Amino acid sequence: MAQENKICEHIEAIKELKLPLKHECSECVKNGGQWVHLRTCQTCGETLCCDSSPNQHMTKHAHKTGHPVVISAEPGERWLWCYKDESFAEY
Repeated sequence: MAQENKICEHIEAIKELKLPLKHECSECVKNGGQWVHLRTCQTCGETLCCDSSPNQHMTKHAHKTGHPVVISAEPGERWLWCYKDESFAEY
């Protein structure tokens, strides 16, 4: 029997998505870095690079600030990720 994917309380608490204002990592732009994919924080709206990117700015942001949930900022991708609970949900 397949294990049921339980959505965590942090993702459940998201009532309105914060969408990216620009398709760029704000930290990479500051220091001339490059990114692979982007994620947008659902607490503050910051858009930063993913773990496949050299600087992994979004993971650093989540750990530093305690902001748990991000969405993919990539066109056509519709999912959320909670760093605290390692929970994934599509929308």
